[in-house]
Amino acid sequence: MSIEINKQSKQPNEAKQGGRTPLYKQIMEYVRDNIRQSVWQSDDKIPSENELAGKFKVSRITIKNALQELIEEGLIYRIQGKGTFVSANKLGEPPVYRSAQQDSDHTIAYLMPRLDNRFTANLLHGIENQLAEEGFHLLFRTTGDSQENERQILHKLVQSGVKGIIIYPAQGQSYNEDILKLTLNEFPVVVVDRYLRGVETNYVCSDNVTGAFDAVSHCIRQGHRSIGFISTHAEGTSSIEDRLTGYEKALSEHGILIDRHLRLTGLDSRQVNEILREGASHAASKEQIKHYLSRNPGLTAVIAVNSAVGLTLLEAAKELSIQVPEQLSVVFLDDFELSAFSAIPPTYVNQEEYTVGREAAKLLVSVMENPRQKRRKIVVPTRLIVRESTAPLIQSESLLPK
Repeated sequence: MSIEINKQSKQPNEAKQGGRTPLYKQIMEYVRDNIRQSVWQSDDKIPSENELAGKFKVSRITIKNALQELIEEGLIYRIQGKGTFVSANKLGEPPVYRSAQQDSDHTIAYLMPRLDNRFTANLLHGIENQLAEEGFHLLFRTTGDSQENERQILHKLVQSGVKGIIIYPAQGQSYNEDILKLTLNEFPVVVVDRYLRGVETNYVCSDNVTGAFDAVSHCIRQGHRSIGFISTHAEGTSSIEDRLTGYEKALSEHGILIDRHLRLTGLDSRQVNEILREGASHAASKEQIKHYLSRNPGLTAVIAVNSAVGLTLLEAAKELSIQVPEQLSVVFLDDFELSAFSAIPPTYVNQEEYTVGREAAKLLVSVMENPRQKRRKIVVPTRLIVRESTAPLIQSESLLPK
């Protein structure tokens, strides 16, 4: 007997539709309820994956994962080419058909440079939550921002049988042959945050250009015209390059001459990130910033490419007796943990990294269903949050005290 989805089929209870229960768990409970209450009986054919996907407005992969768990419980069984049926005793008879694939059927891998700040933690959280709702397990690995580590881990993950990979590329890459090979072979891959110029891939990132543009425009509205930009090495890292583009675009559109002397773009990312891990700035990085401030005494505002750079900048300014924001306004282009409780809560650009993570997971599931679909670029809008590290310009003779 074949069953259609109709008004007689029991619906998941309202509490389970409230958004907190993962979607695939709701689907599993829906099937269980209909079997438990004898709406669907022994050896009845249950609705197809397409029918269930349409009913719950989810992907077929989500339906497949939910049904696979019920098959492994023995509640239902599948006959290839015919469909899925209710087991005879409802308590778990050995299924007639069981996939030969193991847990890797449900496993998605995520490669990230490091997990040492709020941005990377929120990104991981978004990916994990969305994949859980879709019924997938998440395996994540850190690459240490090393291209060679990334290459080796990619090979191992593919060989292990993961069904898709989300990659936050190592810094400084302009081309990654391994990611290109996976893409050309129609292996499901989504790149997050740092896209790869010249490599046609699916990717999701924050709107870094607009975020930096908004940060600079905010300073200009407060009367600042001598506005600097400090970052780690920019060349080859698309997220930093895009933030630099937004910085220059804002200056240009407001009629301010672009002065390359007001840039410091050579900080070492591993060194400057020590402030997030150790709670104290890297000495050499701080000295670089102090030298930069000393040779640009006319600066009244600075855009810091990320929170690690911003925090190091605040320490350097303090040691030079430069008051923030009275003498120097500072904008961070991302946030850090408990920033609202710092001595000077920074004005910052919210990168919406949690949303970036969820969108990346959604896109990967879509690519897994249809690897030949047109590759997509998803750009998530950012938000400027104004706090206490920026203030209207007060005219003074020099940034540095006499």
